[in-house]
Amino acid sequence: MKINSVEFSFKKLTEKMGKSSKVAFVTAFVVALISHMSILLSDVPNHDGLASIYFDQNMITSGRWFLEISAGISSFYSLPWLIGILSIFYLSLTAAVIVNIFDINNSLFAALCAAVLVTFPTLAGNFAYVFTMDGYMLGLLLCVLSVYMVKPSKNPGKFSWVIGAVLLGFGMGTYQAYLSVAILLCFFLAVNVLLEENKALDKAKNILRFVLMGAGGLVVYYVMLRVLLLIQGRELATYQGINGMTSANKTGILSTVKLMYADFLNFTLKSKVVVPNAFSAVSFFVILLLAIVLLVIKAYQRGYFKKVLFYVFTLVLAVLIPCLTNAILLISSDVTYHVLMRYQWVIFIVFALSVISKSVSLEEGNLSNIICWVTLVCTVVLSFTYLVTDNIAYSNLNKKYEKTYAYCVRLADRIEQTPGYYQGIPIAMVGVVGQDNFPTTDITGDVTGGLIGVSGDYLLYKGENYADFFKHYLGITINVLPEDYVVEFYDSPLYASMASFPDAGSTVVSDGILYIKTENVR
Repeated sequence: MKINSVEFSFKKLTEKMGKSSKVAFVTAFVVALISHMSILLSDVPNHDGLASIYFDQNMITSGRWFLEISAGISSFYSLPWLIGILSIFYLSLTAAVIVNIFDINNSLFAALCAAVLVTFPTLAGNFAYVFTMDGYMLGLLLCVLSVYMVKPSKNPGKFSWVIGAVLLGFGMGTYQAYLSVAILLCFFLAVNVLLEENKALDKAKNILRFVLMGAGGLVVYYVMLRVLLLIQGRELATYQGINGMTSANKTGILSTVKLMYADFLNFTLKSKVVVPNAFSAVSFFVILLLAIVLLVIKAYQRGYFKKVLFYVFTLVLAVLIPCLTNAILLISSDVTYHVLMRYQWVIFIVFALSVISKSVSLEEGNLSNIICWVTLVCTVVLSFTYLVTDNIAYSNLNKKYEKTYAYCVRLADRIEQTPGYYQGIPIAMVGVVGQDNFPTTDITGDVTGGLIGVSGDYLLYKGENYADFFKHYLGITINVLPEDYVVEFYDSPLYASMASFPDAGSTVVSDGILYIKTENVR
């Protein structure tokens, strides 16, 4: 068997990518560096990052059985620059594959899609959780590649859906939420299939591949999860209701569907993640409106308006959109959406851009040029707004770290000056940070309110956070007691008599325990 040279293999690979995919990859890499460079050059954790300076990423009890491998490529240490570059590389490949999936052959539109894909504000949340960022981005790439394997225009092989199912299973094994990205990609590909002038049987076969790949991916994910749980002798955790993902929906299917619709509209219109300000809102809806109008024109030209079945399909597809976007709720009805689970919203923008790119390439003329210019301006405004939002988030995360550092230095000094203190004394942290005792200086809440992990004033949310921050950033070891113990202290006379930090009397040693009251919680 002849083994091709590295140069020849690389040349064949780049040729297969196509010009638009190359443009998307390069644009994505450059724009991502510009957008996220500030966080890559910093080493500031968020609240979860305090305990993840070194983290083995074994999250199998949360259903993420492949995360240990996907995130382990960069080691289990929190290395912002290395993890960030790997993440951007995976993200750039994802952009190139998505452009290929939607058959975007116009280099300008490929670049626009790439810019939106790498600046979308949910990524600011990902970068805030930098210790696991590269694993998640690899999981996203695997889910997107699974759809590429069943792309109709690729002329997939008879069993290519099997490869797609394996990729999807491993992608979900890294982070289950990216299932929604794959679902939306398949959904929009199905829309393209239905609009094509192919035979009904060919359309059915293409859509069947999507279904087989998706169902197969779920089977791969679940079988691997159960096997690995059995090998490790562990059980699924209760976090986000993951332990009940195969049980009956507790709230009922109708209640879940209502929740899907309410959440979809609320996040799209009110979260200030999809549309951070008025400029981005106008740009976002202009792009969507242009795509919808062009789809309607295409349907009219094909004579679909004369067919009753067209109206049925259109209604069904419109009704399905919120449900498919929030498909994770069907797997776990108790899930509370984290911003990291919202990346699929960007697919709507990319699909709209793909529709516009194909429509304007059909003919040259003033109308086509006007549409291109409007789309260019709107997408640039949208991407730039997203870039600004990302950096506002990173700026506040840095300030959170600085304020937490200053706060903990003051607290450490007070602890060591408390009569009866000795190294290793059990410490009961009562409260977190007293908001009444310190000014609220986070002025980014209106922008970062929907971006969990980067909003707020401090990195401290529980006693364990203090222990981790003292250890990793101050070089001080403190023996913090479990929260269960502290709850019993709230009703004691000593608690009522203590002041809140930084007032005098906020630290007291009693019965061999150092109590620190940081806020009034009762």
